[in-house]
Amino acid sequence: MPEVGILIPAYEAGRTVAGVVSACREIAGASSIIVIDDGSTDDTLAKARDAGATCIRHPQNRGKGAALCTGFTEASRLGWDAAITIDADGQHDPVAIPTFIEEYNRCGPGIIIGTRRRTGKMPLVRRASNRLSSSVVSWLAGQRVRDSQSGYRLITREVWETVPLSTNRYDMETEMLVRAARRGFAICAVPIPTVYADETSHFHPFRDTARVVRVLWRLWREAQGR
Repeated sequence: MPEVGILIPAYEAGRTVAGVVSACREIAGASSIIVIDDGSTDDTLAKARDAGATCIRHPQNRGKGAALCTGFTEASRLGWDAAITIDADGQHDPVAIPTFIEEYNRCGPGIIIGTRRRTGKMPLVRRASNRLSSSVVSWLAGQRVRDSQSGYRLITREVWETVPLSTNRYDMETEMLVRAARRGFAICAVPIPTVYADETSHFHPFRDTARVVRVLWRLWREAQGR
């Protein structure tokens, strides 16, 4: 059986991370959960450890992409075949973990994206931006990507060890999708619940959107041979 673990990048998530870790433990067990504390100034690290996760800490905030890359390095050291990435704010329901693993057995090496339904539960602005960004990413990737903004994913070791990345914040997730698809990896999807509560997002609408636009522009220019 493939070895699949869980990576949880966390920043200032002391209020929610313990609940996320505990929910994951009920499904995946404690030995396969890694929290990467990306320079938090609150009690994120202590809460994650108390909940039973293995923890890695960045002394300073480096960005979600950098936190994930730190997790991938540790996952390779541990011999994982794939990693499921889950946000620490409680927006991703761990109940979908078995569905990811089932799809992994069918899909093979690549990326499996947890795809949310664009319904009334998803705020209107997010629905519009999700639809637009998914269309652009699909065009650049040459494969259909149903929910490019979802951070709930299963990523296989072949992807994180071979796909070159130049970004380290939220834009890394977009860059990885396009570059993995261009290298021939499958981009698959599974449905996940659409959860929006009172979680705190560290996505900065202007700054981080600008980063995503820049990486999309760069990927387009590469495709044009420029």
